Amino acid sequence: MPLRQHIINDIKPLEIEDSIKDVQLLFSNLTYSHIPVKRDHVYIGCISENDAHCFDTSKPISDFLYTLEGIFVRKRTIWLDVLEAFAVNDTNIMPVLDDNNRYLGYYELSDIISKFNETPFFSERGGIIIVEKGYNDYSFSEVCQIVESNNAKLLGAFISKIENDVVQITIKIGNASINDIIQTFRRYSYNIISGHEDDAYLENLKERSDYLDKYLNM
Repeated sequence: MPLRQHIINDIKPLEIEDSIKDVQLLFSNLTYSHIPVKRDHVYIGCISENDAHCFDTSKPISDFLYTLEGIFVRKRTIWLDVLEAFAVNDTNIMPVLDDNNRYLGYYELSDIISKFNETPFFSERGGIIIVEKGYNDYSFSEVCQIVESNNAKLLGAFISKIENDVVQITIKIGNASINDIIQTFRRYSYNIISGHEDDAYLENLKERSDYLDKYLNM
């Protein structure tokens, strides 16, 4: 399903002439961390709830334009980049713009997380291996080669931790002999943090994701 089908339009951007009092009232009726603001039909940024509650209620948004956060994605932005934008900007609402910076609507964080749950990393059965190696010593091409040399299918891999120049990589593998793959990783000087023949670790990840989704929709 194209991500643009998740664009929501039930919140109209504020105008810079709107009062801070009206902004605070709007936040009191919403669960969002930010609200979009426009000037002359062009999106110029988001005002955050934390900032809005610190401002003089008798003044307009235009007096505080310097505090607006320029967070947005384009309608063509892929879901993984949208998810990154949510994380980088610490927000639960993401304005969507066209190429002329016109506001089209917004994404909710919970909808983007649901896209992650639909990927083969969660939906396909298999095993999970967590390995670690020095930041300058690992490569994803090597990780793929190790998995595929054991006649296994790589369903997904991501860097789950970086600390003290050591990288942890979480790998989802299609039904195969996890033990053989673990031994190969060891021969390539990877430390094995965890290996699961079943989907226990995956279920734990999904439960955490589902819990976050429910929390965001409370």
